[in-house]
Amino acid sequence: MKLLIDMNLSPRWAGFLANAGIEAAHWSTIGAANAVDEEIMTFARDNGYVVLTHDLDFGAILAATHGLKPSVVQIRSEDVSPEVIGKLVVDALRQTKIELNNGALLTVDTNRARLRILPLRQ
Repeated sequence: MKLLIDMNLSPRWAGFLANAGIEAAHWSTIGAANAVDEEIMTFARDNGYVVLTHDLDFGAILAATHGLKPSVVQIRSEDVSPEVIGKLVVDALRQTKIELNNGALLTVDTNRARLRILPLRQ
């Protein structure tokens, strides 16, 4: 599994994840800072990335399109720094690796992680 870190998260996440043995790239090293979410999603899908974000729009895109990929990991916390919630994110990534490789929406907050398999249905 490799992660594509959205612009709304610090580039520090890339180093933090690498130290945990998880391949990751921050969008700022790949594409334009003002890229729309659909462009990021398309790049992630076409290049085998899982999107890591603090933005609810990615989940909404998956729901609206009934998309199967890319998987999305949403961090739902007021403080999204890797020093605060990073261990919880890494633990959730490790526990759901198979599902994320197959297509899933993972939401991680300070109390729990919730996994939904793609495509999202009402």
